[in-house]
Amino acid sequence: MHRFESSAHTDSFARDHLPPQDQWPEMRWDTLPELAAYPKRLNCARELLDRQAAKYGDRPVIHYNDEVWTYRYLLEAANRIAHVLVDDLGVKPGNRVLLRAPNNPMYVACWFAVMKVGAIAVATMPLYRWRELTFMADKAEIAVAICDWRLRDEMETTLKESRQLRTCRYFYAEGPESLESLMATKPATFETVDTAWDDVCLIAFTSGTTGPAKGCMHFHRDIMAICDTFSRYVLQPDKDDVFTGSPPLAFTFGLGALVTFPMHAGASTVLVEQFTPQKILETIQAKKVSVLFTAPTAYRAMTEMAKDYDIASLEKCVSAGETLPRPTWDGWRDATGIRITDGLGSTEMLHIFVTSAGDGIRPGATGKAIPGFEARVVDERGNPVPPGTVGRLAVRGPTGCRYLDNPERQAAYVKDGWNFTGDAYVCDEDGYFWYQARTDDMIVSAGYNISGPEVEAVLMLHPLVQECAVVGAPDPQRGQIVKAFVVLREKDRATAETAKLLQDFVKAEIAPYKYPRAIDFIDTLPRTQTGKVQRFALRSRDPAAA
Repeated sequence: MHRFESSAHTDSFARDHLPPQDQWPEMRWDTLPELAAYPKRLNCARELLDRQAAKYGDRPVIHYNDEVWTYRYLLEAANRIAHVLVDDLGVKPGNRVLLRAPNNPMYVACWFAVMKVGAIAVATMPLYRWRELTFMADKAEIAVAICDWRLRDEMETTLKESRQLRTCRYFYAEGPESLESLMATKPATFETVDTAWDDVCLIAFTSGTTGPAKGCMHFHRDIMAICDTFSRYVLQPDKDDVFTGSPPLAFTFGLGALVTFPMHAGASTVLVEQFTPQKILETIQAKKVSVLFTAPTAYRAMTEMAKDYDIASLEKCVSAGETLPRPTWDGWRDATGIRITDGLGSTEMLHIFVTSAGDGIRPGATGKAIPGFEARVVDERGNPVPPGTVGRLAVRGPTGCRYLDNPERQAAYVKDGWNFTGDAYVCDEDGYFWYQARTDDMIVSAGYNISGPEVEAVLMLHPLVQECAVVGAPDPQRGQIVKAFVVLREKDRATAETAKLLQDFVKAEIAPYKYPRAIDFIDTLPRTQTGKVQRFALRSRDPAAA
C-alpha cells in the first residue's frame, strides 16, 4: 500500500480521482540508486529548470527558428508566467491547466510554469478539435487554458461548449490581455512550490481502443524517473548534445525526447513546429543535431534523401510510436551507418520501457526491458510463457498506469501489479522481445495511436451514414491506415465523391490524422449472434470485393 506524502495541493481533485490503491500497478523505487535517492519533497521544475539554470545559465536550451533561448532565459520566462497563473488567473496548487501549442519555446515555458506553481498540466495536441478539447476540459475539470494565438478558433469554441473551462490566455498574441503583455509586468523570480514527490503534475490523455480518451495521471517523481532510466542508462546524452525530433510535446514521448531528457543532461533541443522528413534532414544539417527522435515512417522517407545532406553530426537515432520494421532499420543503417534504437513505450507508462542501443541491438527485435523496469510475456491467466511463445506483454517499473476516474479501463490495464500494454510479443531465450501485433483494436498509423470507435462515433454524426465500423489496414508506408466500412442510408450514394465528403467531415470534427484514408461502402456489417461487429472479418475482407 502506497503511503502518500503530505500534498502541496490545496485543490485535492487529483488525489481524489486516482484509482483505488489496490488497482495500482506495483511501482519499485529500489531497483536503481538514482530512483532510491529521490527526496519525498520533489518538484520536477526545480530539478530540471531551477537547478539546471543555476548550473548552465548562459548555455542554450532551446533553438527555435533563429531564436536561441538559454537556460536562464527559459527560467525567467517560466517564472513570469507562473506569476500570471497565480496573480491574474487565480491558479492554485492542484488546479489543472490546459496547454495547447505546437512545439515552440513558449509552450515549454508554460509547461514549466504550471509545474512551478504546483498545478497540473493537461497538454493537448495542436490538431485536436473542440470536441476532443471539451471532453478533456470537462473530464479533468479544467478552468484555465493557455493557448497559442494561431490555434484560437478551436479554443474559442471549446470555451463556449465546455462546462468547466472559463478563461484562456493566448501567447504570440497582441493586446493587453496577451500572455506576453501580462508577463512583462511580472518579476523574473518565483519560488517553486514545494510539492510532494507523489503529487500529480501531469494528466496525459491517450486515445484508447474503446470509448473516449483516457487521462493518465503522473507524479513529479515519474517525470524524473524516465530521465533516470531510459535517458541516463540507454540514451546517455551529455551537455554538448543537440536534440531534435518530430513528436509533439503534448505526447509524453515528445515531452521526454525534446524537453526533459536534454534538460536533464544540460543539453539543448531544436524545436520545429511542422516537421517533414526533408525538414528533419535540413535541421540536422543546419543545427548540427546529434540526437534524433522520430517514427519509422520518417526514417523510411529520409533514407533515400540522406545522401543529399551533411548529417555527420548525427550520432543517436531513436524510433518509437509504432514497430520498427527490419527493412527500415537496415536501410537507415546502410545509408547513415547509424543503428536505430527502437523503443516501446506508452502514455500509461509515460515513456519507453523496452529498448536496446548500440551493440546490444538485435535488428528486428524491440529490445529488452530497460534498467529499472521488468517485462515478461504471459498467457491469458497472467502466467509467464516459455521463450518463443506468443503472449501478452506485461511490464512494471517506477512508473505505471493510474487512469483518471476510469475504474473499468484501470482494471483492464493493470492486473496483479503488472501493466498490460495491449501488445502481443514473443520473448526469446536471450530476453529480447519481438513484436507480433496489437491485442486490441488500437490502430497505430505513422506513430499515432488512433481509436477506431472514436472515428466511428464521428462518422455516425453524418446524415448519410447509417452505420459503420473502423479498423486498421496494413500499409507499407504508415504501418497501418484507418479504414472505414460504411453502410449508407442511400445506397446509390456509394461514390468516390461521398468518400471524400466523409473524409473531410471527419477531418473537420477531430484531429485530421485520425481520418479514414480508405472507405469501403458495404451493404451490411458482419456481426456475431449477439450483435457485435466482427472486426476480424472486416480486417480480412478482400478490398476487391467491396
